[in-house]
Amino acid sequence: MIFFLTRPMEKQNEGKIYTIAVTIGVLGVITLPAMAGTNVYLPMGDAGEVLILDTYKDTTIGRISDLPAVHGLAGTPGWGFLVAGSYDERPVGETDAPPKPRGVSQKDHEVHHTKRPEKAAAPKDTVSFLSIVRIADGVITRRIEVPGAVHHTAVVPGGRFAISTHLDLDSVSIVDIPAGKVAAVVRTGPSPNYAVVSPDGKRVYVSNAGNNTVSEIDAEHWTVQRNIPVGEEPEHLVMSSDGKALFVANVESGSVSAISLPEGSVMDTFKVGGELHGLDLSDDGKTLFVSGRGKDTLTAIDLSTKKTRRNTLSPAPYHLTSVPGTGKLYVSSSAEDKLWVVDQKSLSVIREVLIPGQGHQMVVMDN
Repeated sequence: MIFFLTRPMEKQNEGKIYTIAVTIGVLGVITLPAMAGTNVYLPMGDAGEVLILDTYKDTTIGRISDLPAVHGLAGTPGWGFLVAGSYDERPVGETDAPPKPRGVSQKDHEVHHTKRPEKAAAPKDTVSFLSIVRIADGVITRRIEVPGAVHHTAVVPGGRFAISTHLDLDSVSIVDIPAGKVAAVVRTGPSPNYAVVSPDGKRVYVSNAGNNTVSEIDAEHWTVQRNIPVGEEPEHLVMSSDGKALFVANVESGSVSAISLPEGSVMDTFKVGGELHGLDLSDDGKTLFVSGRGKDTLTAIDLSTKKTRRNTLSPAPYHLTSVPGTGKLYVSSSAEDKLWVVDQKSLSVIREVLIPGQGHQMVVMDN
């Protein structure tokens, strides 16, 4: 089956819109522009597609479609694939993917960002899936079924295993990508939200929004080794390049916890204020950027001096990623269909890019 993605965006900054033909499997006609340099892959939620953004011109250069309710997206350098998680659910035993995205409304999604009581979730007789996408040509090479809706995803370096978080099941799935199946289901805590993997691939860290902890998972035996208390309602995570520090956005307390991973405890807390969401580090790892959609702010924290810089970004700055080598941040809005391109030094907006919905977990990859 071949999907020709020809729907152009009605409004867009400079540059062309290219067409991608996406095939489920390994056969079919694929057309892509020649893409050099660094691209950002932006999942569009209930729009059912991933946008490909050229970070040199900050323009959309392609789309990968047939990705129902895509919210979580992950990859690892040099692997050549993306893992796209579907927030859509279907009954167990329904083997075919939905013909069109059912999606999830923003109202429904906000429910999953509210604090839940500390108790095990009831088992659900629903499944969703991870789509494995080859970056070179946009081919979706396989679908792998997982239990429940997928919120965020991560990939172990080298691409053997993917991790998907399941808010309603209090667990994460460990997916063996070459085998095409779930290798393990690990219960971490109430409302597991986000996952990151250590640079050596030996540990996975998962934020549990329902009980204010971060779980450390041993990636050899897939067991929880320790739970680290942090602030209220932890969600997004980012790890230092040396794997020694983990930063946690605490949504409810409006703070960022800095965890010393060798010690397994919080070594510092940065008060930002308001409801937080995305965060990322600068190329040199010395500055932490935090989006505060509760107060329409973008904050930069100097990790050595603890000094902060702040600028207004309105409305509702949401997911955030640093684009290596460019001095830019990409920040989506949860209230308007746009993406801000922001200068890291001044925190000023370089330009706005119109997108067909809300942008979620971004991936930066070289081509």
